[in-house]
Amino acid sequence: MPRDPKSQPIPPSARRDLTVKQQRDARRAEKVAALKKQQASEKRKRTIGIVLASVAGAAVLGLIIMAVITSGTPRQDPEDIEIEGLQTYSDLSVDHVEGPVVYEQSPPVGGDHAPPPLWLNCGIYTEPVPNENAVHSLEHGAVWVTYDAEEITGDELATLQGAVPDTYSIVSPYPDLQAPVVLSAWGAQLELDSVNDPRIQPFVDKFWQGPTTPERGAACNGGVDAPGKVA
Repeated sequence: MPRDPKSQPIPPSARRDLTVKQQRDARRAEKVAALKKQQASEKRKRTIGIVLASVAGAAVLGLIIMAVITSGTPRQDPEDIEIEGLQTYSDLSVDHVEGPVVYEQSPPVGGDHAPPPLWLNCGIYTEPVPNENAVHSLEHGAVWVTYDAEEITGDELATLQGAVPDTYSIVSPYPDLQAPVVLSAWGAQLELDSVNDPRIQPFVDKFWQGPTTPERGAACNGGVDAPGKVA
């Protein structure tokens, strides 16, 4: 399409032969050309800014995704975690039964237990909880933290209660406990002398929703509460 001659700038040397109207049109054409050049430059800058912002946003999103992926629990393969003093048990029954059960371990680490939906709701308890209900929660992947209520009190108790995840964990006192603190999971147990023992976290990393849990991921709420539940 031919361009409008009025839109084309006219060299100053040629303006002497132009009429006043033609000179005015020439000046207008120069201004229009300059404005279009400025608009094109600004458009290029906006495009570059949008591209750079998109790249930066994608990079930030990638870092966030990587942080989420690498911040889960546990942080390493449970099979690679070694814990001194850990006792493990195999061939544990997973039968649902009515009534009390006599367990070989104290606290129990598995075996016959209360039928659905009578698993113990995970949380913090200030009174002993029924073995049969707690074992059902272990079957679902919970970690059970028991303590001697005469030895572990005040700040030490608060430390112990805060040492486990908010979900799939039970904290409760236990009568006639063989150590100040005993950590139990399905098929595993660890005795501790202190709430500051560095083996608490590795135990949680290894057995909280661990791969050997019979019904990993099954509910740890919607069951039953025991007396003394505070959280």
